[in-house]
Amino acid sequence: MDLPSSYQTNAKDDDLTVILAQIKQYNDNVKDVLEGPHPKNNQDIKELMCPLVPLICDLRKTLCAKLSGTTETLKTMLHILKGLQEKFKDLNTTNDYINFLIMVNQILGDTERNLKRSEEHLENIDIQSKHLANDDHKTEAAVEIAHEESAELKVNTSQEEELATNIQRDEPDNSIISQHNDNNDETYDPENMGQNIVTVTEKEGQLQHVNMTCDQEINPQAIQREENVNGQSDSKISINRTSKSADYLLDFGASTYEEFTLEDEEFGEERLVCFIKAPPSIYKKLQCRFMDDISSLVVSDSEELVSNVVNIASLDDHLKIPFPISISIPFNSHYRGSYKDVMVKVTDENIQSSYLTPISLEGHHGEYKGSFAEVKVYKLGTFSVVSCLKKENFTVLKKGLSLKLSVDSRIFLNYPPGCFSSSVIVQFKVQPIDTSLISLLKAKHDIYHPVVSSSPVIEVKQPSVQAFHKSVTVFLPCPPNPEKKKAGDDAENKRAASAAASKTTGTRQIRAVSASVRKHGDNPSELLKLLALKEDQWIVLDDIVVKNVQNGIVSFEVTEHMQRFIVVRLSSAMDNTHLISFIQSLEYAIYSSVVHVVLYRKIDNYNQAIVELVPSKELHWEIPALSEAGYTGPPEPSEPIELQEGDQIHFRFCGNITASDGQESGNTFKLTFHSQRMQKKYLDLSVVDEFGNYSSPHYKGTAAFYIISKEEVSGSYKSGLSTENYIQQRSPVCKLSVMLPKVEKNINRPSSTKPLTLGPRDMLWDSVLKWVAQELSEEDASELLLSLPIHRSTIQLVRLKSPHNLTNQIYELLSLWKKRLPTSTDKFILLARHLHKSGRSDLVEQMKVKWEPNMRGVTTL
Repeated sequence: MDLPSSYQTNAKDDDLTVILAQIKQYNDNVKDVLEGPHPKNNQDIKELMCPLVPLICDLRKTLCAKLSGTTETLKTMLHILKGLQEKFKDLNTTNDYINFLIMVNQILGDTERNLKRSEEHLENIDIQSKHLANDDHKTEAAVEIAHEESAELKVNTSQEEELATNIQRDEPDNSIISQHNDNNDETYDPENMGQNIVTVTEKEGQLQHVNMTCDQEINPQAIQREENVNGQSDSKISINRTSKSADYLLDFGASTYEEFTLEDEEFGEERLVCFIKAPPSIYKKLQCRFMDDISSLVVSDSEELVSNVVNIASLDDHLKIPFPISISIPFNSHYRGSYKDVMVKVTDENIQSSYLTPISLEGHHGEYKGSFAEVKVYKLGTFSVVSCLKKENFTVLKKGLSLKLSVDSRIFLNYPPGCFSSSVIVQFKVQPIDTSLISLLKAKHDIYHPVVSSSPVIEVKQPSVQAFHKSVTVFLPCPPNPEKKKAGDDAENKRAASAAASKTTGTRQIRAVSASVRKHGDNPSELLKLLALKEDQWIVLDDIVVKNVQNGIVSFEVTEHMQRFIVVRLSSAMDNTHLISFIQSLEYAIYSSVVHVVLYRKIDNYNQAIVELVPSKELHWEIPALSEAGYTGPPEPSEPIELQEGDQIHFRFCGNITASDGQESGNTFKLTFHSQRMQKKYLDLSVVDEFGNYSSPHYKGTAAFYIISKEEVSGSYKSGLSTENYIQQRSPVCKLSVMLPKVEKNINRPSSTKPLTLGPRDMLWDSVLKWVAQELSEEDASELLLSLPIHRSTIQLVRLKSPHNLTNQIYELLSLWKKRLPTSTDKFILLARHLHKSGRSDLVEQMKVKWEPNMRGVTTL
């Protein structure tokens, strides 16, 4: 069928415009009569409405003619597009253009169906208009339907124009459709004519995929009703219906998990960054990189970093990503418990953070299986996995609420009816207190000696802090003094506690139980103090009475909101100033860890070193792990250092030894402390002055370590200043001595100047020293080395050369001692004297029997 000429199209458009203008004029006349001040006459209104009937009939005929022409045009366009598709199959081009034609094909098919629906509506209008003379209200409804269908036609026409514009511009963002789905990994094959068009079944609120080939005719009859299992019918609706834009199609491209790795420059191997689930055309334009340098800025007080800091960005600024996309970040959390939760933290350019709850924490991606925090994101950025305190949210209604926290069922709060004038959302976080922290603080400070135990620190947040109209009762666990309990009370208290914990404990129930429990072990002199954080300052609430409810459970009533609160059990009276100081020290200790700096070197190459920050509780197994990896000391691990999550250790080398990390040498290096992530730095050591330390058998240097707090790192980042200013203004927190052995140079001497071979006496002494070295144990060697005049640095150097062979160490040290003695010295008597001092007189007797006759038979040199 030939396409209609522009003259015919313009003529039809003019007729349509005239008819619509006349209908609008009659509608305005009717409106003026109905809204006018004069009484309404039905006959006059009917006379005004009757001329609308033929106009509506003309409108129907005009629209039907226009729709018929448009339908024929669309069919012709479909035929042309199918021909173009066949042409594209034979061309050596990408699949994206063919996929785009498939999308256009389906959009045009949907448009045709919508136009036919509009034609059916217009036919209904024609039927209704025939009865218009008998029913005025039906006429008004028909006019409304005509307006609605006219608007729908405009929408469809505008979408057709937008599609044609996109085809002309050949926009790349609209030419990408993936033929994958989650259940089928087959790729689109242009060789087969049965290409699948992705459709969607709206069934029970879920999206399902339905296959439809391009060879099938796309018409309303092709959309059939599908009977489900229950006998109910659901309709299959194409994804490209006119209510959705063309970009909506891109969201349903097949998404698969793609592995992102980065090459480790230190080891020359790849490291896994994350997995991203997105259409292939999307993740090919994404870039992932580590940003561990800003890890100090990512964590807050009660958080612990358990993954790398990963930045995901788009290589194309104009890339349209079908959000949400899934990101799986590997992490390793050593310590999990009921108080902790694992969250994904999103950090923007201004170091502002938000949290995402992971969909899952375990994953299996190809050969990788383990802990993966998977989240759906709607924006790219910087992501990290943190271990943080679990949050519990409750809605307190006007009628009150009795709640028990899931992280610790012993924590119970009772909001009575009328406590709030309106519903309030309350959030709780519980920070447990380890008894070892209290013992440590008491050992360091005598003023804290009255402290026996404490409850957990409870943090409360409310969107709007409302005044309490009634008192809120709080129950907390606060362990009793173990020294004051009697053995006979243990069984009784356990029975009472288990009986109370087995029920949902209310206020009256706890009081009833407390009345029946005997407190033979309670000390009348013990005090219970409530401390609260208000306006960021800790205060002691002396006016609130804290009572012992039962063994290890205390209760009190509060009439105002507190940011944080804690109950402390005291064995005797304690000044409020010291009590506040104790809470501040305790709060600092909660977020602090005791760490050792380890600087070990390769056994087979002393120039290769490793520097680690090792928590004290992990030192006992990290040192053997380093030994198995081929690293050993000296120097020994540093003295204990207190660090908080996110603090940095900066260190530099001085003296005659410098270091390089493969990028720059001689500058300051840094390690960021994270309690659940082992921080290490691999270095190459070298000598500054080859002729330095001439009076020593080895080169000497020192590694100085400085602490830069997390707050100082954040301040330097925001101000753009270097942290070198902090290092210059403070003393190092620890120093570790570093030594490198001097390597003897091979000198080609003339034959006349070559050293003479050993004489009989030297050979005999060599045998004596080897025999003594074999007979000494490690304890004997330590006593002997204390007696021998040998420098400690020389002993450390010898241990470096033979770290796992005690006999060789003793033999070499005895040889060095013998060489430094004058020739005229009676070495046999002197060695016997040192053996006496070290407690091995038995060896002296054996030497006299075994070696003294041989000594006399050899000529003295």
